[in-house]
Amino acid sequence: MDSEGRAPTSATARPANRNATILGRIRLTGIVRAITGLRIGGAAGGLAIGALDNPVVRDPLTNQPYVPGSSLKGKLRSLSERIEGLTTNWRINNVYIHVCAGDRQDGRNPTYDNCPVCPVFGVPGDQYPSAPTRLVVRDAFLTESSVRELEALRLDLPYSEIKWEAAIDRVTSAAVPRQVERVPAGAAFACEMVYTLYEPRDVDRFWTVARALALLEDDYLGSYGSRGSGKVRFENLTLSVRPRPHYDQPVAQLPQRTFDSVDALLAARDDVLAWLREAAGLAGQAG
Repeated sequence: MDSEGRAPTSATARPANRNATILGRIRLTGIVRAITGLRIGGAAGGLAIGALDNPVVRDPLTNQPYVPGSSLKGKLRSLSERIEGLTTNWRINNVYIHVCAGDRQDGRNPTYDNCPVCPVFGVPGDQYPSAPTRLVVRDAFLTESSVRELEALRLDLPYSEIKWEAAIDRVTSAAVPRQVERVPAGAAFACEMVYTLYEPRDVDRFWTVARALALLEDDYLGSYGSRGSGKVRFENLTLSVRPRPHYDQPVAQLPQRTFDSVDALLAARDDVLAWLREAAGLAGQAG
């Protein structure tokens, strides 16, 4: 009813789940270290003679390779969908992902609400419910120390190496060589993710992100992973929590905890979730 006691019309009616109040945010920072050569492709090298066919993506301001947030987030989502056994039902060009579409019940989408992936990584904006994505993954740039280390090396290209590969004809044994560009093993990128809490149960959903980090360490990032590239490790992970009141009255030091590795973070699951609820001011609230 409006202020004059009239029932809402079809144009003004709103489903019950249109509320998206920020209760707080969890910030995860750390290092993504390339254990083997890392290759995340960029635009082709143009038409110049000798130009590289398979370059890595680079920051146009510094010419340094970086890890796009879209690549990192997409891989984390893909691995989360696979470990949950979710149906890949939404086509994006030539690939399919999982999306909880439809299934309306009294203004809510029970399938979406109970999905371990969609509320965290998001759904297309034109699908119901058009709820906000919890996880934001920033582009990860080389750390200053890694920049100095790579500049000190005699590499094939600035901050990168050229790896030669060959396709072998199974009958004639003729080799067709090709070259790909990779960031050398050992390079370190500064990683940042921001996870928004819209309801108390989002604290538990955050564990989908932590688990995906472990899944990625046993998989690969970028391309040519089945041939050795893209093994990464997350180091020096720090969780910090900014409850909603801190946006009005900032404090000098937010509550935070640091873990040497993903395994150390996973091993403290119950303790970490309880601490996140307490730090976000959501302790005792139903999930």
